[in-house]
Amino acid sequence: MSTMRRNQKITSITTTEDIKMVSRRNFLVGAGAGALAHALIGAKPVSADMGHHEHDGHVMGQTGSRGQRNRHARVHTPNGWTLPFRMNNGVKEFHLVAEKIDHEFAPGCWAHCWGYNGTTPGPTIEAVEGDHVRIYVTNLLGEPTSVHWHGFKLPSGMDGVGGLTQPHIEPGETFAYEFTLRQHGTQMYHPHVDEMVQMAMGMMGMFVIHPRDPADAPVDRDFVLLLHNWALHPGTYRPDPSVMVDFDLWTINSKVFPATAPMVARTGERVRIRMGNLSMWNHPMHLHGVHFLVTGSDGGRWPRNLWRSEATEIVGVGQTRDIEFTAVPGDWAFHCHMAHHTMNPMAHEIANTIGVDQSGIEERIRQILPGYMAMGRHGMADHQDHTDAGHMPGPENTLPMFMGKGPFGNIAMGGMMSIMKVRDELGPDEYGDPGWYDHPPGTVAYKVSSDPSFGNPVRMKSETGPAKPADQDHHGNGHDHGEH
Repeated sequence: MSTMRRNQKITSITTTEDIKMVSRRNFLVGAGAGALAHALIGAKPVSADMGHHEHDGHVMGQTGSRGQRNRHARVHTPNGWTLPFRMNNGVKEFHLVAEKIDHEFAPGCWAHCWGYNGTTPGPTIEAVEGDHVRIYVTNLLGEPTSVHWHGFKLPSGMDGVGGLTQPHIEPGETFAYEFTLRQHGTQMYHPHVDEMVQMAMGMMGMFVIHPRDPADAPVDRDFVLLLHNWALHPGTYRPDPSVMVDFDLWTINSKVFPATAPMVARTGERVRIRMGNLSMWNHPMHLHGVHFLVTGSDGGRWPRNLWRSEATEIVGVGQTRDIEFTAVPGDWAFHCHMAHHTMNPMAHEIANTIGVDQSGIEERIRQILPGYMAMGRHGMADHQDHTDAGHMPGPENTLPMFMGKGPFGNIAMGGMMSIMKVRDELGPDEYGDPGWYDHPPGTVAYKVSSDPSFGNPVRMKSETGPAKPADQDHHGNGHDHGEH
């Protein structure tokens, strides 16, 4: 690195003008990365409360703040957090640190990942339309990086595409991005250097820009969810960035169900869920119990005449979507409707055992695979019973395909799923898990008979002939017959 370039960086960070690039080798020796900007330019810290919730008079509101034109509901990131900021001569300053981290997807499964400020996804950044922001990015990785502000209207030189709009942020360096927020909506940030690897390792985050003029239908709860996929092969501890299709983990804010924290609201509150998708698949996200309104995207909150009522909304790769609804009491599943996205690691190229009686080969298989248990003849519903009981343990650091227990038994799901929990009595700032819903009498499905011949239901006959009786299923002989 030339002396001239180093001097240019010193001038930039001292005057806080133009593009600020700070060499970590020159400025971070003996200092914490998080204190860099303020140690150099003397910014005065605001209080922790103000740093999180107050944005130039646009105070982040509490539940029940509807009608107060200057208030926005502050966003809540389940399993995540919001990045504090400092005010420096009217500029909101944030500081991101790209670094290696250890991350737990759920108890029993963790990996060596990359992220921002100690987590994946990185912290949610929250600001208001019209704010002038300065975002420092320190690179503690072993390779260059950058940050692309996905969907932002900003000067080309702040767009964050390494080599095209800016020099790469080399290991140990700190750059500054500075621009005025000229829009509102649900945005994202991620690297634009070695993008496939760095995103596959977990480097991404959400950026929420509240409108300068508050909405005419303000929300009481505002949740932020980032959808992603991971190739963490069974028995391994590091994501594989070379995988394009067959992923092992499907996550909401980098957690798989049942480790995904529930979203909590009070009956009657207006709730918004902001979803961003930086995975390699599209996700039809389905919320039980309500018809929600699709009200916005990375292009901002839409005019009312564009709102539409849905129960499932596809969030495409690289897109964001906002949905809003009035909370109704209960425990409501919220999940991707691609069934394999709500499961944990599973093999794809195995024999189909549905309809196959394996009793004749179970003992033979145990000679080469001790502990083997025949499963799958009637489906995979008993999989969780076996794994919960410790039968046929899988590789280390590998989650079972089905997980989660509810008040009535196994939930038998995983991956990209959470629960919306709505209760009549809930405080404005209560986001903790309230436990399982206490259903009013007479509102739970109930058993009326254990007799398979119960009643006289109308049934259609198969067009290809009568179905084989259950006792004529194929018998296993070491080959996959399947069911014809």
